[in-house]
Amino acid sequence: MFARTFLAFFLLFSIFPLGYSYGFETRGQDCSQCHTLTSAEAKDLLKVLYPDVKVMDIGVSPLKAAWEVLVELGGKKGIVYIDFLKKHMVLGSIISIKERRNLTQERFTELNKVDVSQIPLGDALVLGDEKARIRVIVFTDPD
Repeated sequence: MFARTFLAFFLLFSIFPLGYSYGFETRGQDCSQCHTLTSAEAKDLLKVLYPDVKVMDIGVSPLKAAWEVLVELGGKKGIVYIDFLKKHMVLGSIISIKERRNLTQERFTELNKVDVSQIPLGDALVLGDEKARIRVIVFTDPD
C-alpha cells in the first residue's frame, strides 16, 4: 500500500513540472541563446506555404517565445512570427494590451522607413526657399 501511494505521488510530482514550467516568463534569460533560427531554416519553413519567399531579417519577437521574420513576397515586405519550436507560424498583429499599441505595425514602419536624404532632387521643381530648414517632397504623376 505504501509503495503504491509513494509511486503515485512520485509520478504526479515528476510529471507536474513539465507542464507547469512553461507558463512563466524566462526570469531574465535570453531565449535566443538557446533557440536559433537561420535565414535558410526560416526559408525552408515558409516555402511550404510561400515558395517564392525571401527572408530579409530575423530577430526575437515581442512575445519572447517566437522569432520575428521580415519577409519579402511578390515585391511586398511583411512580418511573420515563427515559434521557437519551429512548428507554428503566426500572421497578423501583436498588440500590447497594457500600452494599447500595435507592435507589429510599429516595427513594420521602422523597417520600411525612407531616408529622404537619399532621394535625388537634381531634376526637382523647387517652390520657395531652396535652403529652407524644413523641406516637403511631393511625388506626382501628371498623366
